[in-house]
Amino acid sequence: MTDHPSLQPYVDAWTQSIEAISALVQPLAEGEWNRRTDCPGWSVRDVVSHIIGIECELLGDPRPIHSLPRDLYHVRDETSRHMEVQVDIRRHHTAPEMTSELEYTVIRRSRQLRNEKRQPDDEVRHVLPGKDPITLERLLQIRAFDVWVHEQDIRRALRTPGDLDSAAAHVSRDVLVAGLPGVVKAAGAPTGSAVVFDVSGPVEFMRTVRVDEEGRATVDGSVSLGPTVTLSLDWETYVRLACGRTRPEKVAEDVKIEGDAELAQRILRHFAVTP
Repeated sequence: MTDHPSLQPYVDAWTQSIEAISALVQPLAEGEWNRRTDCPGWSVRDVVSHIIGIECELLGDPRPIHSLPRDLYHVRDETSRHMEVQVDIRRHHTAPEMTSELEYTVIRRSRQLRNEKRQPDDEVRHVLPGKDPITLERLLQIRAFDVWVHEQDIRRALRTPGDLDSAAAHVSRDVLVAGLPGVVKAAGAPTGSAVVFDVSGPVEFMRTVRVDEEGRATVDGSVSLGPTVTLSLDWETYVRLACGRTRPEKVAEDVKIEGDAELAQRILRHFAVTP
């Protein structure tokens, strides 16, 4: 247990997801590590390498010195280049090497989290370059979210569904819902409009984003009468769209639109809130 109860739910959610990933990949044959995931440019091996790399950096391990190949189409900016280093250095690691390093990293990181003495609002270094420091509580929330999203990447690649309603799934809902005002603003929703997101499935919720007369967008859980547009979709489709794992046209049959269809399409084009 950490010293601060407010941090423990994020630690528990992270633990559940990263241990689920370890269990998923443990029995994989060598070739199965190369299965393509919905995460652009990354295989199952690459996703696991990314998780290992981030957690190692949070442990204080030095970043590897490594030159990336020039033909990685999904590496487009400094952030993706930064993340790719930890992935590319492991592309030729064997299955036993991958599972051993993952297990060892989980053990080390779990020990670190159990012994965490910092305050929830203490500022810590962001894991991405060029980002302002964030609070420890926010960092642990993001880690639970990131690991769960990648657990789902792996599950879809291996056709092994599960954990769509886990503790980390609910943490991920909160992270993604917080991004909805930015989505609606980026879509050019007019002042005075209300956009309802009605999500069904293992994690069920309804949220309304309202744009006030000054153009500010806010989100809440209250019901809107006569909204400008309502988008109804299931939880997994919501996650895939919000995390950039699919394009709107590929899941058009899974999204029901009521109201302003043109605004709805603009919202769907701006739906991704993660790289």
